[in-house]
Amino acid sequence: MIQENHINDALKELFDNLTFTYEPAGLYDPLRYMMEIGGKRIRPRLCLTTYALYKDEFCKEILSPAAALEVFHSFTLIHDDIMDKADVRRGVPTVYRKWDENTAILSGDVMSIESYKLIAKAPAEVLPEALELFSKTAAEVCEGQQYDMDFEDLECVPMSDYLKMIGLKTAVLIACAAKMGALIAGASAQDCDLLYRYGYDLGLAFQIADDWLDTYADPEVFGKAIGGDIVNNKKSWLMTRAFEKAEDRREELIAAMAMPVGTEEEKEAKIQTVKAIYDDLNIGEEATAEITRLHSRAMEHAAGLGLKPEAYALLENYAKKLIGRTK
Repeated sequence: MIQENHINDALKELFDNLTFTYEPAGLYDPLRYMMEIGGKRIRPRLCLTTYALYKDEFCKEILSPAAALEVFHSFTLIHDDIMDKADVRRGVPTVYRKWDENTAILSGDVMSIESYKLIAKAPAEVLPEALELFSKTAAEVCEGQQYDMDFEDLECVPMSDYLKMIGLKTAVLIACAAKMGALIAGASAQDCDLLYRYGYDLGLAFQIADDWLDTYADPEVFGKAIGGDIVNNKKSWLMTRAFEKAEDRREELIAAMAMPVGTEEEKEAKIQTVKAIYDDLNIGEEATAEITRLHSRAMEHAAGLGLKPEAYALLENYAKKLIGRTK
C-alpha cells in the first residue's frame, strides 16, 4: 500500500510537470492559466488514493488518467463560468473575463480533448473500460449542467430532482475518480463498484456541504463572501428543503426570493431574510445531518472492501478532508 505522504508528493509532481502545447498561445494559455490557479485536486487525489490501496508505487499509467480527471473538471469550470456569467474563479478573473467568451469556449473545447489524450494513457488491458467509464461520466456531467440550467426557470424543484442534478453534475466525476484508480490498479469488479458508490455518496455530501457553506460558513475561513446562492436564487439543497418544509410560509419564502439585489445593502437584506427563514425551519441543521448520513453511507461502502485498518484509514481521511469544513 502507498502511504498518504507519497500521494501528496505524486500530486505535486504531477501538476508541476503537466504541460500543454505552446502554440497558438491564444488557445493554450488559458489552459495553463486554469491549471496554475489550482484547486483542491480532489478528483486526482481520490484516483491516486484508491490506486494506492492495491499497489506499492505509482507509475505513469495511473498518473496520466489521474491528471485527466482534473483537466476535464477544469474544462467544465471554464464553460460553467461563461454560462453563469461568473467574474471570478478561485480569487482571480475567469477565463472568459481575462480573455473573451470565444477564447474561453475554444480553449475549453481543447481542454476536454486534452483530458481524453491523458485518459488514453491508461494500461492497454483496461483502456476500453477506462474510456467507457470516462466518456459515460463526461456525458453525465453535461446532463447535470443542463438540469441545473433548467432549474433556473423554476420557482422550486422537488428534492429528488435536485439530488439527481447534483448526482450528475458533481457526484459522478468523484465516483469516476474512485473507480478509475481501482480499475487501473487491477481491483476486482466488486471492489470497483463499491469504490464508485463510496465516491458517489461522498460527491453528494460534498455538494450539499458546499451549499451549506455558502450560507453558514465564516467568510474569513471560507475564503469568499457568503450568500451568493441566495442572491442568485440558486436551487441549493437548503432552498430545496426550505420549500419542502415551508407550508404556510411558502409565500414568505417566495417574496424573499423576489427581493431586489441591485446594491450591496439590498443583497445583504435578502441574505439575512432568507437565512432567517432557514433558521426558523432548522434547514442548516438538517443539511449537516444529511452530510453526516451520506458520509456514513460512503464509509459503509468502504467497509465492504474488507481492507486492512491502514488502508481503510486512507479512505476515511480522504472523506473527512472532503467535507470537514461543515463539522
